[in-house]
Amino acid sequence: MTSHSSDPPAPASGAGGRTGATPPLDPATVAPDPIAQFQRWWAEVPYDPGSPEAAAMTLATVGEDGAPSARMVLLRQADARGFTFHTNYESRKARELEAEPRAALVLWWPALERQVRVEGVVERIPDAESDAYFAARAPGHRVSAWASPQSWPLGSRDELERRVADARRAHGAAPAHRPPFWGGYRLCPSAIEFWQGRPDRLHDRVRYQREAGAWRIERLAP
Repeated sequence: MTSHSSDPPAPASGAGGRTGATPPLDPATVAPDPIAQFQRWWAEVPYDPGSPEAAAMTLATVGEDGAPSARMVLLRQADARGFTFHTNYESRKARELEAEPRAALVLWWPALERQVRVEGVVERIPDAESDAYFAARAPGHRVSAWASPQSWPLGSRDELERRVADARRAHGAAPAHRPPFWGGYRLCPSAIEFWQGRPDRLHDRVRYQREAGAWRIERLAP
């Protein structure tokens, strides 16, 4: 008889372990600035068309009731100002960010056994930056931004397709200008943690914490 259980199957012996094939992570040798350290790791992420997007990251926000929510978004820029992503300003994530402008990000690169966690305050980026990014998007993506009432209920898939057709008629197959309800946010970090997988779950964790305008670097227990 087949057993049906809500518990996941136990992993095989040794499954889920880390090989330690990538270099260890040491507070003494990381870059003094976390963005420089992020760029160092980002340059080492392998590109594989068959793998998930390297720029995919989890964005965690909190609602007015204190309940957390999370979803995947795409990192579009990382520089000294912070980590930038784009969305509909009327979506759930945007409404939560407007009410509570603090959030957390997680990027995970399994091929390198690496994870980056980012925490901080979030702000809208200037309209000119959102305009420039929107103009560089694929034509279909620009139409979708106009057509989709992101995160709001839809009666059917047909309703969405009608909205897309209406957007094409109103704005053309490749809208040149950005919808006023769509644009970018930037998470300005107050803490960034770099996680490097190591054997026997003795992982390396290095956290940068901003204090009095400077970054304090420390090792965390795995």
